Amino acid sequence: MGRRERKKLQSRRTILEAAISEFSKKGYKDTSVADIMSTADLGIGTFYNYFTSKEDLLFSLLERLSETIRMALAEARAAERTSLELLEVGARVTAKFLDENRFVMPLFLAGAQHMAHSAPTDGMPHGRHPHAAKAEDAAQEGKRPRRMTPQIKQVFTEIITEGQAAGEIRADVPVDLIAEMFHSLYQAAAFSHLELSFQENIALKTRLLLDGICKRSEGAARV
Repeated sequence: MGRRERKKLQSRRTILEAAISEFSKKGYKDTSVADIMSTADLGIGTFYNYFTSKEDLLFSLLERLSETIRMALAEARAAERTSLELLEVGARVTAKFLDENRFVMPLFLAGAQHMAHSAPTDGMPHGRHPHAAKAEDAAQEGKRPRRMTPQIKQVFTEIITEGQAAGEIRADVPVDLIAEMFHSLYQAAAFSHLELSFQENIALKTRLLLDGICKRSEGAARV
C-alpha cells in the first residue's frame, strides 16, 4: 500500500472513530457532519470523499459488526465448535457490539429499511452538498455499488443450515424462521423492562432458543 492509500485509509478511520465518539455522546440524530469532522480535525468537504451521508457512515459502522462476528466465528470454527456453540458466539458478539454502540441499534433493528429519501439531518444548507452530490451520482452510475444492508442474518442462516445438515439442529423448523428468531432477540431485549443488563438478557434468551432448536433425538449436545 502506497503512502497516499495509507493516508486515505487513516483519514477514513479517523472519521469513523470521531463519529463513534460523537454518536456516543450526543446520539445519532443530534450529531451533525460538522460535529464529526470537528472532532476528526478535518474539513467538512473531506467527509464526502469517503461517505455520501451521515447514514452511509452509520452503515459502515454496522458493517464492522459483520466483520467482528465473522472473526469470532472463524476462531470458534478453528476450535471445532458445534453449530449451536457457533450460534451462541454470534449472538454474544452481536449483543456486546450493540451494547457498546447503542447508536447503531435503530439501524440494526430496522434491517433492510433505508431512509434515503428522508429529510436531511446533517445540518447542511438546502440541497445536497456538492461533494455528496458527486458521490451519490457515482454510486447511481454503478461505479461504487453499496450493500446497504449488513449480512448478519445471512451469517446465522449459514450456521443453522450447517447445523441441520450435521444433525445438531432440528430440521422440522425452517432455517429462515430460526434466523429470524435470533434477529428478534435484540429487539425484545432492547425494549425489555426486566432488571437485567442488555447482554445478560440476550444471553438468557439465546440459551432458551438454542435449547429449543437442539436436535435431542440424535444426541446433540446442549449449549
